[in-house]
Amino acid sequence: AVQVAESGGGSVQAGGSLQLSCTRSGYPYNSGCMGWFRQISGEERAGVVGIYIPYGTTFYDDSVKGRFTISQDSAKKTVYLQMNNLKSEDTGIYYCTYDPECSGVVREWLLLHRIQHGYWGQGTQVNVSS
Repeated sequence: AVQVAESGGGSVQAGGSLQLSCTRSGYPYNSGCMGWFRQISGEERAGVVGIYIPYGTTFYDDSVKGRFTISQDSAKKTVYLQMNNLKSEDTGIYYCTYDPECSGVVREWLLLHRIQHGYWGQGTQVNVSS
């Protein structure tokens, strides 16, 4: 079975940094998209950043552009999210997701991807205090 597992997260003061990791398993090909969605209390999950695995193309939501960086280690089937200059509004649960059927248009994928699509991790809490 395909699985997605996150690690990282925690609490930090505004201006600080955190790194999240996400590893996929159970799917033999380096295809599709992986990304991070953020859920703020009472709101729907929203796409933050995504990467098209075969080419490494990325797309960032405007709210994190210039502060967050997604990267991947293809051999480990792992993506990393480096979060710098964190703000209180970054607080939330961060979910990693893997969609082997993503066509590669990462911006569109972030907008249309929903919980019933692909595979999701359990989520990791990020708390940023001001």
